[in-house]
Amino acid sequence: MSSDNDYDKLTKEEREARDKADREREAAEQAALPYRWKQELGEVDITVPVPKGTRARDLVVVIQKKKLSVGLRGQEKIMEGELCKEIKLEDSTWTLEDQQCLLIHLEKLNKQQWWDNILTHHPKIDTRKIQPENSKLSDLDGETRGMVEKMMFDNQQKQMGKPTSDELKKMEALKKFQAAHPELDFSNAKIS
Repeated sequence: MSSDNDYDKLTKEEREARDKADREREAAEQAALPYRWKQELGEVDITVPVPKGTRARDLVVVIQKKKLSVGLRGQEKIMEGELCKEIKLEDSTWTLEDQQCLLIHLEKLNKQQWWDNILTHHPKIDTRKIQPENSKLSDLDGETRGMVEKMMFDNQQKQMGKPTSDELKKMEALKKFQAAHPELDFSNAKIS
């Protein structure tokens, strides 16, 4: 894969052509895997097709903090290796659906990071090109939610030509200082 610096030097048409070729290569690599997967920031879901009529007791599924192994009893493993990132073991599960599809749900330990792949030895995807689904404010942790709400408030204030939250804080601090020091004249002061 070429460096980002080379990519920045390309024309718009060359970038689109490279992006298209990269997406096609990535799609072909992912299609060749014995499973399908999708992710959100906090979780990964893997779908592994198994022979019709498979029962849960026929499966050997081992989920560990940094490893995953899936196979049918007495046969070669369908997939096995080191996970690209750590998972929360207690929140990760698997189920067999319609006796032909194994669904594995992995809860990410770091819920703020996209995964390049499931197993470290499998082809990587370009996580810079991921288009995340829209999320609700209620999905965010408290600190992130507060930051996003502040940004939204400041944006609305700017659009209406009103002061942002930081500017309001400065104005409030200045008022308090003026109230505490009535002997000082601020009439010609320029405060930015």
